[in-house]
Amino acid sequence: MSGHGTDGQARKGYRGTGPGAITPDGCAVEVWERLPVGDEPDVIERAAPAGASILELGCGTGRVTGPLVRRGFAVTAVDESAEMLERVRRVPGARTVRSSIERLDLGERFDVVLLGSFLVHAGDPEVRRGLLRTCRRHVAAGGCVLVQREGADWHERLPRERRIGDGLSRVVSAEPAGPGVNSVHVEYVFPDARWTQTFLSRPLTPEAFEHALGEAGLTLDRYLTEDGTWARARPAS
Repeated sequence: MSGHGTDGQARKGYRGTGPGAITPDGCAVEVWERLPVGDEPDVIERAAPAGASILELGCGTGRVTGPLVRRGFAVTAVDESAEMLERVRRVPGARTVRSSIERLDLGERFDVVLLGSFLVHAGDPEVRRGLLRTCRRHVAAGGCVLVQREGADWHERLPRERRIGDGLSRVVSAEPAGPGVNSVHVEYVFPDARWTQTFLSRPLTPEAFEHALGEAGLTLDRYLTEDGTWARARPAS
């Protein structure tokens, strides 16, 4: 069984297959429930003030939300998918908001704005600009924006796979889909089910990434990991 759940039509270039609800960008809600949390909470905790208010953009099913709340952060979790947010509402203490990231305007500022899940690599540059403008709009004057980036060879070292619980996540291919953008195909294989996701991703060199930050009124503070997959930005003065 496959479908788009109740969250709207699939976006051009994005699709997903498999059991249960699938969001317009091809994410299967059940897959995101099964994905284990990685080192994201540790990276965020080291980069954020203790007890900070965090705006988590594109929270999915809350696999990072929960650990952040348990570590004492005040988290506002945003996603456009009702099915995703239904899972996040099970996290005690998390505030949820249903909205697309680009259109979000809460009229509030946060100590930390979090843009994870490689969202900054949106295939459409205008979408990326909208994401980063939302980050800038919601970050406090003395706050920071934490951005998760793809690895330098993410589109080249293929196919590759990693174990996730009792299943496998396999990045099968990344094929050109236009100037500077690739169509990426991923499979999630578990003993009881299989899902696929195809999405558009635009590789960004460090220079292109820092330029994109600058367009949105942000400036790079520093990279938080040796591989450059996490970065901290500040509002430009």
